[in-house]
Amino acid sequence: MKSMKAALAFTGLVLAAPAAYAADECGSLTIAEMNWASAGLAAWVDKLILEEGYGCDVGLVTGDTVPTFTSMNEKGEPDIAPELWVNAVKIPLEAAKEEGRIIVASEILSDGGVEGFWVPTKLAEEHNLKTIQDALEHPELFPGAEDSSKGAFFNCPSGWSCQIITGNQFTALDGEGKGFELIDSGSAAGLDGSIARAFNRDEGWLGYYWAPTAILGKYDMTLLDIDVEHDAEAWDSCTVVADCPDPKLNAWSKSEVFTAVTKEFAEENAVTMEYLGKRAWTNDTVNSLLAWMGDNQATNEDGAYYFLENFPDVWTAWVSEDVAEKVKDAL
Repeated sequence: MKSMKAALAFTGLVLAAPAAYAADECGSLTIAEMNWASAGLAAWVDKLILEEGYGCDVGLVTGDTVPTFTSMNEKGEPDIAPELWVNAVKIPLEAAKEEGRIIVASEILSDGGVEGFWVPTKLAEEHNLKTIQDALEHPELFPGAEDSSKGAFFNCPSGWSCQIITGNQFTALDGEGKGFELIDSGSAAGLDGSIARAFNRDEGWLGYYWAPTAILGKYDMTLLDIDVEHDAEAWDSCTVVADCPDPKLNAWSKSEVFTAVTKEFAEENAVTMEYLGKRAWTNDTVNSLLAWMGDNQATNEDGAYYFLENFPDVWTAWVSEDVAEKVKDAL
């Protein structure tokens, strides 16, 4: 992954804008509220800080990794994608950055995202499951397939970039030949529900998941070793490509999770870019927030207010003292 120094150097002219730039000139902007918890939470945190602290008029639009990137790249909207997981769009994103259509404002997850195949830790310890190959030797441990003679291997919902990746990995592993059925989870709730159901029944579960998430904070899961190195060229040319004819098993790299903005927005909103350039948090912070949201059936908006009220040591480092006071007064 390119260092954030390089990414920020790319936007140095924008980020070097004077701090005295009037807050009330922020104007109207749109933020993608992605359809997974951490990204939805980030969108609402940005919305509240930008509205209350900078006087922006913020609209939220429904988003997802590939559709949002495509829309920003081709149409220049929405203005901001707070949490863009870029493993599936590396090549077009690099082209968009080089041609100036999309700007990387920051790496929102300072320690990066984690992706891969997981099993319950208890099951991993009982059966000495350390690699994905170990797990595939025991389809009988993973119920849930429509065909009860097969093991269940849970995939991402349709429209998520990880669905293509998981499908290619499953093919490369010869999952079907090893007695497994690739299960379409249908939705984020369906994927989460399959894990909760397995734990409630004290059953095995195998499939794709990622961090930061509330599920991995609530349930003790083990990330399986892929047992191969990451091949960046193969990843970009096949692993992330739908219907790749001959996929090979490929390890995930550290997931790059950026805040991306359109060129026009970056050029016209120096004050907002200054904030976005400083705005970053850790997996531990997000996991704790998502766990609270899950326990309290909280919305993204609820989670954002909870964060602003209970984590001032984190977010006040992103803004000036006067902006911080405005946000605190609005809570």
